[in-house]
Amino acid sequence: MKKFIVEDDFWNIFPNAKIGVVVCDGIDNTIKNEDKYKDIISSSEKEALNYLTNPEFSSNEVIKVWRDAFQKFKKKKGARSSIEALLKRVHNGNHLGTINPLVDIYNSISLKYGLPCGGEDIDTFVGDIKLTKAVGDENFVTLGTDKSEPPYEGEIVYKDNEGAICRCFNWRESVRTMLTENTKNAFLCIELIDEKRLDEFQNALKDLAETVQRDLGGTCNISIIDINNKEVSIQ
Repeated sequence: MKKFIVEDDFWNIFPNAKIGVVVCDGIDNTIKNEDKYKDIISSSEKEALNYLTNPEFSSNEVIKVWRDAFQKFKKKKGARSSIEALLKRVHNGNHLGTINPLVDIYNSISLKYGLPCGGEDIDTFVGDIKLTKAVGDENFVTLGTDKSEPPYEGEIVYKDNEGAICRCFNWRESVRTMLTENTKNAFLCIELIDEKRLDEFQNALKDLAETVQRDLGGTCNISIIDINNKEVSIQ
C-alpha cells in the first residue's frame, strides 16, 4: 500500500500548513472535448483577476504569501510558486493552453481559488511519496531535458524512492510521474500556507474532486494533511 507522508522536516518550517489531497481512482483522462476545457480555463482566468487588485504584481497577497514561504528554504534562483506562475500569465494577458483534462481541471481550480495545485500519476510512484526536505542527490528530470537536475539540499520537495517528483513545492515536476492521457489513478494536491484562507482551501478541494469525478468518472476521495495528521494511504 502506498502512502503520502509529510515529514517533520517540512512541519519544522511550516507548522501551520495544510496539504489537501484528492486521490482519483479509475478515471478516463483521454482528450475528448478540448474546446470545453479551453472555456473552463478562460473562465478561471477571468476569476483569477480578483487576486490581482494591486497594480504592483508582487504586492498582491496571494503572491506575497508564497514569496515569503519560499524564503524559508534553499531554492534555485527564480523559483516561484505554481500559483504565481499561473497568475503571472494572466497578469500579462497570456492565456493558458490545454494539456489534458486532469491538468486543465487542476489549473482552472488553481486560478479560480488562487491556490497552488499539482497532480501526478500514482502508478508511476516507487514506494511512498513524501513531502520533505531534499537530501540533494535525488534524481530529477523535468520536461524539455534529459539531464537530471537534483534539488538543493534542504529544498522542499515531493519525492519517492526513485527520486524527486516536484521541486520547491509544485514549482517544477518530474517527467517520470507527470499526468498523461493514459493516467488512470491520480494524486492531486492543493497547498495552503495562509491560514486565513481555510474556507477557500476546503471549497477548492471539494470543487476539484467533484469536477474530476463528474468529467472523468472513477472515484475521488479527499484528505487533508496537517501537523496532527501527517499521512494518508493513496493506493
